[in-house]
Amino acid sequence: MTTTTTTGTGAAALDAPGRSFRPLAGVLAATVVSVTGTRVSAIALPWFVLATTGSATMTGLVAFAEMAPYVAVKALTGPLVDRLGPRVVSWTTDAVSAVTAGLVPLLHARGLLPFWALLVMVAVIGAMRGPGDLAKSVMVPEAADRARVPMERATGLSGVTERLASTIGPAVGGGLVALIGPLAGLAVNAATFALGSLIIAVALPRGMGRPAVPAVAAEPSAEEQPAGYWRMFREGFTFLRSEPLLLTVIVMIGITNLIDAGFTTVLVPVWARESGNGPAAIGLATAVMGATAVVGSLIAAAVASRLPRRTVFFAGFLLCGAPRFLVLALDAPMWLVLTVFAIGGFGAGFLNPILGAVLFERVPRHLLGRVHALGDSLSWAGIPLGGLVAGAAVATVGLIPGLIAGGALYFATTTLAGLRPEWREMDRFRGHAGSAVQAGGAADAADDSEPAHCA
Repeated sequence: MTTTTTTGTGAAALDAPGRSFRPLAGVLAATVVSVTGTRVSAIALPWFVLATTGSATMTGLVAFAEMAPYVAVKALTGPLVDRLGPRVVSWTTDAVSAVTAGLVPLLHARGLLPFWALLVMVAVIGAMRGPGDLAKSVMVPEAADRARVPMERATGLSGVTERLASTIGPAVGGGLVALIGPLAGLAVNAATFALGSLIIAVALPRGMGRPAVPAVAAEPSAEEQPAGYWRMFREGFTFLRSEPLLLTVIVMIGITNLIDAGFTTVLVPVWARESGNGPAAIGLATAVMGATAVVGSLIAAAVASRLPRRTVFFAGFLLCGAPRFLVLALDAPMWLVLTVFAIGGFGAGFLNPILGAVLFERVPRHLLGRVHALGDSLSWAGIPLGGLVAGAAVATVGLIPGLIAGGALYFATTTLAGLRPEWREMDRFRGHAGSAVQAGGAADAADDSEPAHCA
């Protein structure tokens, strides 16, 4: 018996009466609001912990408390996003995050926020952010279908919104922390969660973000009934391990994410404090990097479909990686710090559009939530440890050696990974948005018990 598979995304595109940019605009708006709040919190929360405890180690512990649940819950909620639908998951998780984030400044103001309670609340926010971010990302292909734009352009626009938020968020966060205090930044974070939830729940068109539902061509048999949670999870895992390119990407990004997490949550705040530049310098440097990343993402959205992905990808990492660590380690003047961050942001702007396009092209739509969740969680697995490792490094050897070691490891990782042969596959399914992979037999890999072998 032949079985065909459709998803909420594919069906929506086929049923849409005409071209509409509203879904894509809605998803991008919710994303920019969510990321803006997260970037504000990324400055306010570490500074709040440093100001109240004076400990780099405790600052790293708070970062761990947020990111460990983020990674773990995100890994396990892929099947639920496919089953319940990304729209429901997105607005409900953002609503819970809004309430929890709003309680942090409220309880602190009343003297009812011991450190252990802060860790618990930060962990709840991280646990909700994981599936919420996943759900928004999963809706991008459907939004691209409805807008009838190439996948690489849609992921490029998604990258632009993320980079734009990465510019606005640090600028707002740094200014608020410097002028009013870190609690104001935490309050803004709660408000952005609430707004993001409202956009997804109300602003998107009806039928957007429906569950991925198997549609059978004839009377369904027992094997064609909706799969259980663990079977859905296993199908996503088996598909992922059959893709050497995606696995190589995950390993490399996992290492760079670990280093970046330590850089952002510990090394930069400690540098700002020891150099006397203060939280405003964090916001300024991050905003400059975000602004040039927006430019890079805009260029990627316009022309990346015609550029060699492998060359552009590793050139971007060369610009945005190690130089940031070294310029801080050299105690360079602020104008040079801003210049290096600006160049790095431009290179970083090309990364996510390429990675997003590769993922959406290679993964069948009905597996997208599961594979995306597993891939993101594995590549983010080191992030909870980043703050702990950086905090321990600063406490043990000091800031400067920690910055130099981080930059050297970043350069080695991105350089050595680029020698792997799997990267030649980056352009294989360009422009097919998952359908070519599915038609080409990758869907059969879900039933293949043999592990993938890399050359």
